[in-house]
Amino acid sequence: MGILEMLYRSPLGRIMSVVGNLFAKLHKPFMVYGVFDNESNRFLKYTRISSTVTIMNRKALKLGDHVWVWHYTILDATEGLTIGEGTQIGAWVGIFTHGSEKAIRLLGKEFVHINNEERIGYTRGSVDIGSYTFVGAKSVILPGIKVGNGCLIGTGTLVTRDVPDYSVVVGSPGKIIGSTLDIDREFISEYEELHNTYYDEQALKQILKVLDEKNRG
Repeated sequence: MGILEMLYRSPLGRIMSVVGNLFAKLHKPFMVYGVFDNESNRFLKYTRISSTVTIMNRKALKLGDHVWVWHYTILDATEGLTIGEGTQIGAWVGIFTHGSEKAIRLLGKEFVHINNEERIGYTRGSVDIGSYTFVGAKSVILPGIKVGNGCLIGTGTLVTRDVPDYSVVVGSPGKIIGSTLDIDREFISEYEELHNTYYDEQALKQILKVLDEKNRG
């Protein structure tokens, strides 16, 4: 039995428990409101990033306002990462702009002695995520990918190719199974006040056109 366990089983156990729980509460993940964006030199008042998010090469990370990034996510901006306004990224998401999946075999023990820029087979590619896109928990976006505006990336999706605007993508590898315009159309039809809040004016026009054609038909 270790010393800590012996102390815990003694009358000091309750005090140790209180201290331990307090320490845990102080170190719980929390959302940090407000982020300074180096790229635009602006303070983003409504962007919220968890205290547990890992950001690699913050200088190459470009953010829009109203962005939300949840707990334990990795934002790898090594080769450049752009996240558009209003985009939300779930927990345990990995967004990567570089990788050694080929170079480590090709270069063997010499890998660590060669600069990133000179490594043969090293994967490099910036990632661009559009505005008001949702990236579900445990998803992975690979280097060089561009994800459009208003997309829905399902939970646990592996994004291996570019995603057009308004796409619904699920699976591993990810496949397009639908359009967010179709999802939103039902709400736009039922709640007229959404005409004033919808994120994309052009997308709204498309939705209203389809609704108008249905009503006339």
